[in-house]
Amino acid sequence: MGIKYFVSTISFIFIFVSCKNSDEPKQINVTQNQITWSQNIAPIIYKNCTPCHRPNQSGPFNLLSYSDAMKKAKQIKFVTQTRYMPPWPADVNYSHFIGERILSKEDIELIRIWVDTKMLRGDSTYEPKSPIFDDRSFFGKPDLIVRAKDFVKIKGNGTDVFLIMKFPYELKNDTIADLIEFVPDQHKLVHHVNGHLISYDSNRTFNYMTGESIHNDTKAQLMDVYKNMHIPYTDKLQPNFPTLTPNAVYYLPGYLPPVYPSEIGGYKLKKNGAFLLNNIHYGPSIKDVIDSSYINVFFRKEPIKRRIIEMQLGTFGVSKIEPEFIIPPNEIKTFHTQTTLDKTISMLSINPHMHLIGKTFWAYALKPNGDTIPLIKIPKWDFRWQYYYTFKHPVKLEAGSTIHVFGVYDNTSANPLNPYSPPQTITNGNGVESMRTTEEMFQFIFTFVPYKEGDEKIDLERK
Repeated sequence: MGIKYFVSTISFIFIFVSCKNSDEPKQINVTQNQITWSQNIAPIIYKNCTPCHRPNQSGPFNLLSYSDAMKKAKQIKFVTQTRYMPPWPADVNYSHFIGERILSKEDIELIRIWVDTKMLRGDSTYEPKSPIFDDRSFFGKPDLIVRAKDFVKIKGNGTDVFLIMKFPYELKNDTIADLIEFVPDQHKLVHHVNGHLISYDSNRTFNYMTGESIHNDTKAQLMDVYKNMHIPYTDKLQPNFPTLTPNAVYYLPGYLPPVYPSEIGGYKLKKNGAFLLNNIHYGPSIKDVIDSSYINVFFRKEPIKRRIIEMQLGTFGVSKIEPEFIIPPNEIKTFHTQTTLDKTISMLSINPHMHLIGKTFWAYALKPNGDTIPLIKIPKWDFRWQYYYTFKHPVKLEAGSTIHVFGVYDNTSANPLNPYSPPQTITNGNGVESMRTTEEMFQFIFTFVPYKEGDEKIDLERK
């Protein structure tokens, strides 16, 4: 709907909202003195800002009360007027996802007028209560918290740190994990996490609770690292290594694990197991710090019905990047990658990934008959906010459909986020170390289940 605002000389606001179901605009008349925190502003802030602006989360200050908002009122006005906040990089005119953090024009205008006038609190009896969150999680109280046996010590030498870490656990019985949430302690330093779920057969012998929990040489032979971490069985039988479920733990700035209805997803959780972070990347720090990140696990009572499959295009993925992924200095360059599906799928979530000099990101699917299915468009890439975007309903992609992905990179001095001055040639590096912030990546990761009739009608938002 289109929204227009007019402020008269007698301090009345006329808000005309063009409704799709009516040719006549709906007029709402309120005086500026009627715009209050209690009735107008608190609901906007608590819904869109407070989830991140609270203790132990990514927001740099709290927005849990009228007092908090008063202290930051001018800043709130500025970041909402410029649409810098709340962060939602995806273009809502191209495709839609669950949990879109977009303020309406009406919301933005109400905030502006409230700040520009007296920032009245209003009648507190109408004031909504500040949301209550579990400081340890975005999803409430976890059923299991898993920690590494040692803290990570990061030196303040201004260099990236890449580690392999083991988070062992023991349960009374086998169970099913609904979702697995990595909780970073050093929010500003943890760049990404990729981890697996290790499951042990209770009829075998093992000692995974001992051994190294942190290994800082990602260039070493992995089999030697895993042996030092006491990952293999100790009975010398075959197979020597326990079952591994890849990509059970994942994290990027702004990332939250997708939460699906109970008929989709889930992980078998053996009573003896560990989360093995095959790569945890800390960005450069200028001072010595200690990190004590941990993993939350939420159980599910229902059995696993439809397993989720993940596919990765581009860097380290199944598809080739064209042209070769080299970004020369002083150039703005576009890259493309694609894959054609051999089976019909129901796409659930997508995760675009670039680093600092990423400029724009665009992905769509081309059906065999030539029709286009829009997936995501990010007109202004922001390295700090990299969501796993979940569709409101599964997107059916027929066998023979081709997924196309385009990424634009700005390696010029005009890019304020360019890590090099003057600009230098940037590539995806070599191996794990290519994941350092100053290198680049071009990835499109998506999750799906094999298609079943009626999938398009499934509501993917957990109620």
